[in-house]
Amino acid sequence: MTCCGAATLCSSGAITRPRYWWTTLPLISRAQPALLASGSYFVAVRDGAVVGAGGWTMQAPGGRPGLRGVGHIRHVVTDHRQTRQGIGRRLMTHVMWYARAAGCEALHCQSTLTAVPFYAALGFVAQGRIEVELPRGITFPAEFMIARL
Repeated sequence: MTCCGAATLCSSGAITRPRYWWTTLPLISRAQPALLASGSYFVAVRDGAVVGAGGWTMQAPGGRPGLRGVGHIRHVVTDHRQTRQGIGRRLMTHVMWYARAAGCEALHCQSTLTAVPFYAALGFVAQGRIEVELPRGITFPAEFMIARL
């Protein structure tokens, strides 16, 4: 599976990506064992193949403690060959139901800029641009979003 990101078509016809793309992608697309074992991370399977994944945790990104009643969307991805088929929506509907059943009143999300319309269609409201701090001093532009459950 791959993560989506911004690309620019140059006048020469070459596709370029922002400088942060090449340094960030290996960090944000790496599986996190604790997240996978959390019990609140799910996969979508079609014809025996994983076509999507995503979940939520009470712990905030970066290992920060969370707030009571607030969950955090974590590592949502759809196989790039399977986009625009409702997989992400069905997965997120399940994630949001599960978070609500666990006592969350709201979900916070640090959305990639390209995924903002996806989360907005699910009821998340943009709160403003942020810079997500990653290891090695790398920052990644994102949109902080909130959904009330």
